[in-house]
Amino acid sequence: MESATTIAPGAVTRIARRRVKTGQEQTYEALIHEMFGLMRAHKGCLGAELFPPDEAGGFYQVVVHFASETALAEWDASPGRLAMTARLREVAEGEPDYRRLSGLEAWFSPSVVPASMHPPRLRMALVTWLGIFPTVSFFLWFVAPHLQVLPFLPRTALLTGLIVATMTWVVMPRLTRVTRRFLSPGGPR
Repeated sequence: MESATTIAPGAVTRIARRRVKTGQEQTYEALIHEMFGLMRAHKGCLGAELFPPDEAGGFYQVVVHFASETALAEWDASPGRLAMTARLREVAEGEPDYRRLSGLEAWFSPSVVPASMHPPRLRMALVTWLGIFPTVSFFLWFVAPHLQVLPFLPRTALLTGLIVATMTWVVMPRLTRVTRRFLSPGGPR
């Protein structure tokens, strides 16, 4: 498994999920690692991980991280990726299913990653609280007094909207990066 480097706000994460033809598992994994080498040389690549299936015949998952949608699109159109895609078709069953992550779902490991790879729920809850407590405190202390002229529901909608946006694009991307080892001891770095 190869690990992602720093995942910055605005970065794009995409997961490709597919089965491999029986007996072609080692070839598939070697091709994926070869593709990772090409990908790392491409502008905007932040890293990639390969998650083999939990049981024989299950789905392989490739998680890639790029600095932007543009960088991912340039990688997708590159001759190296197109050549690797053709070679992977020879050892895989059908085309991969793709999923992009953004916002709240990208805070922690994606749901399509095997359960054994997820951070423990208690650790995710603690890291989430470490982000929410100071964020909510800040908005209640500094912003809420200026919103007292608004009725309760619009004031609450505005405050929660500001908190969710701040958590999604400012706090959690940085906090999960800083607490990566705590969240996944022994996992990818």
